[in-house]
Formats: sequence, C-alpha cells, structure tokens
Amino acid sequence: MAWYCSGSTNTELIENLFKAGLIENERVKEAMIGVDRGHYAPSRPYSDSPQPIGHGATISAPHMHGHACEYLIDHLKPGAQVLDIGSGSGYLTHVLANLVNDSGNGVHGKVIGIDHVSELTDLARENMNKSEEGSELQASSKVQFITGDGRLGWKEGAPYDAIHVGAAAESLHQTLIDQLHAPGRLFIPVETEHDGDLCEGQYIWVVDKKEDGSIEKERIFQVSYVPLTDAPK
Repeated sequence: MAWYCSGSTNTELIENLFKAGLIENERVKEAMIGVDRGHYAPSRPYSDSPQPIGHGATISAPHMHGHACEYLIDHLKPGAQVLDIGSGSGYLTHVLANLVNDSGNGVHGKVIGIDHVSELTDLARENMNKSEEGSELQASSKVQFITGDGRLGWKEGAPYDAIHVGAAAESLHQTLIDQLHAPGRLFIPVETEHDGDLCEGQYIWVVDKKEDGSIEKERIFQVSYVPLTDAPK
C-alpha cells in the first residue's frame, strides 16, 4: 500500500501517508510536512520508497521515518535531547529537530546526527542550509552533525531522551542503551538474533530505559536496512 501514497509535492506525500494510516500522529505529520524531502533525496523525493544517496547509503522510505518518529514520539517533547545514528543526508535529523523545538514557547531541544561517512555529514549540513529554518537550526546548535562510529553513540551529548538508529546493527549495542536518559527509548533495526531469540532477517527493536533504570526490550516488525558497519575504505 505504501507506494500508492507517493505525491507530486512534499505536502501531498505526507497527507497521503496520513490518509492511509501509515502516519497517525498529528505532531509527526506536521513535523514531516515542515521538511521538504526534495532537499534531501536526490531522485524521486516524493515517492514513498527508499532512495540511494551515495556511499552505499540510502534515505529510508518516508513511511519508515514516520514509524520511527511515532515509536519515539513520547520521548520527543520540546526540549528533548536526541541522537540520530546513520543520519545520512540529514532528513530525519531535521524532522526530529522540528519535534523537539517549540520556538513559539521558547523551548528548545537538540538533535545530534552522526554518520561514519564524512561526505554524508557534509552533505547533511549543506542540505539543511537549503532552507532558512534548517540553516537557523544549525547556526543555533539545535542541530549538530558529527562524523563518527554510530555504534559507539556519542557520549559527549548523552544522556539522550531518544536514540534513533537508521541502519541495521549486529546486536542491541549496550553502549547505546547506556547513553539513554531514564526514562528514554532506543529505536534500532537489528540483524538476526538477540538474547537467544533467533529470527530470520532484520527486525526493529524498541528498548525502553525506565525511570528506575530498568530495561525493557520489544521486537516490533521486520525490515530491510543497509548494515551499520565500518566506514567504507
């Protein structure tokens, strides 16, 4: 059904996803309408499909970005600190920044996008500067792009209210769980198995760190992501 939701403009794309029930949360819908995918996807930006962005990376289909935001939404309140691992061309980083910043009420959060390909972090900065709002988010340090190994998170900005991982990890990296705020949530695609739970292919896992520091893990649905690996040589 998802590919029938494509549009000729960014707003039409997101409205179609909303009408089809692939996006349900009004805040997520408005945040995605506020970021033109045409600034971040080099071809067919308003198609509900993943797109290559170079260096072996892709920008996920917009319905997947919507799902990620909706699973994290309770932790994406204005003022929240967020880590976006595998930030790629910068699209979801910008959407997340829209969700954690409320300029009208003067409440500002921060989103750190991290990618191990320096050319992609440069591209993300350039893409965000295509809009006045994106340029302001970077200039005010409400958004920051870092080149580094996302499997290690980014300790300097921790703890995070929400961590999003945009590539398939080999396991639920304890380092990322350690960098969550209590309460906080991790959204991560994981390869094959975890804790003896063998499963074919990749699945999204949601990991909650409760207020008392206890951890709950849940396997959600099957996906297909590029792997979270070392930077290309």
